[in-house]
Amino acid sequence: MTQFLRFLGVGAVAAIVNIAARMIFSTFMPFELAVAAAFPFGVLVAFTLSRKYVFAAGDGAMGPQLLRFVAVNLVALVLVWAVSVGLADFAFPAISFTWHAEDIAHIIGVFAPAVTSYLGHRYYSFRT
Repeated sequence: MTQFLRFLGVGAVAAIVNIAARMIFSTFMPFELAVAAAFPFGVLVAFTLSRKYVFAAGDGAMGPQLLRFVAVNLVALVLVWAVSVGLADFAFPAISFTWHAEDIAHIIGVFAPAVTSYLGHRYYSFRT
């Protein structure tokens, strides 16, 4: 299996954690805040699994890798948030799409930065 496919698999697991956390947060805070609040949960899962299964990172120091990983994901968060909120608050209402609109918007948003995040983690977060 290629490194990118392993990355996508790890990303899918982290996305499930992220989306589940957002759904929980959405029960007591606005969607826009819940998207951001769920972010650290997905990042922690993604870092742990990426370090173990995707990138040859075992010999690198974990602290600097985690800081770089978070930096890449903060950039990705901007895209995730913009896509999720843009779809849920503007695009979907404009076309009268209401069926699980926030959930679908968030799922699309979480997967939006897949390629750019992979490149960021490969060449920056887990650089050797």
